Amino acid sequence: MENSKAQIVATIGPASKSLEILEKMIDHKMDVARLNFSWGTHEEHAQFIKDIRDTATKIGRKIPIIQDLSGPRIQQGAGHTYDQNVEVITEKDLSDLKFGIEQSVDYVALSFVGSASDVIKLRKHMEDMGKIIPIIAKIERKIAIDNLGEIIQAADAIMVARGDLGSELPIETIPFAQQNIIKRCNAAGKPVIVATQMMLSMKDNPEPTRAEVTDVAFAIIEGADAVMLSEESASGKYPLEAVTIMEKIIKESEKYITRPNRKNL
Repeated sequence: MENSKAQIVATIGPASKSLEILEKMIDHKMDVARLNFSWGTHEEHAQFIKDIRDTATKIGRKIPIIQDLSGPRIQQGAGHTYDQNVEVITEKDLSDLKFGIEQSVDYVALSFVGSASDVIKLRKHMEDMGKIIPIIAKIERKIAIDNLGEIIQAADAIMVARGDLGSELPIETIPFAQQNIIKRCNAAGKPVIVATQMMLSMKDNPEPTRAEVTDVAFAIIEGADAVMLSEESASGKYPLEAVTIMEKIIKESEKYITRPNRKNL
């Protein structure tokens, strides 16, 4: 059966790390694996990377791996914020980046981007470490919206990180910020991922809400090149079901749009 044209990015974590679950997720159309470096050790992530690649090879698919750097993140109970008084690229990020380069990750996602200079600095660090990897700029700050044009130009891809963006902008404006980011990425020919809480209820339930189905569908209709699972696949009870249902939503949505120039990761 033909896969959807838009891609599914699934975060790998405790709920999806077993070889059995990974194999089923990849077979059920997970297209890209994300590793969240806000959690876990290098040893754990190295095992994830090996298992993802071994399983993808077994099935006969290529699964790109995104290393998502944590940036100046500050954990606050169940949520988090960030330290606005420090550099976007932290010492931890540089250590993680060195590890990611050694592991030949396919993309590096930069958190809390404020301007094009943050992307340029990360690329310079990569150059100093001996390998330049495509950079995904995460749009999750108001200043990133203000500097969106230059960030899109500097980055290789864009992620609409709606969780933190919802703390920076009035929550009722998030759908329109998302629409604007997607439209501008499409015009620039840069891949754009819509992320955070797309099917969050599936962390605990085997089916999404009707509102979540609509959210995923309209991200695709608006022009997203990929949609992302976070807690749903990393720590939820139903990671495989989340991938399977998301693929169904995307394929149905693509019946209603024509997108000949979709960009894959």
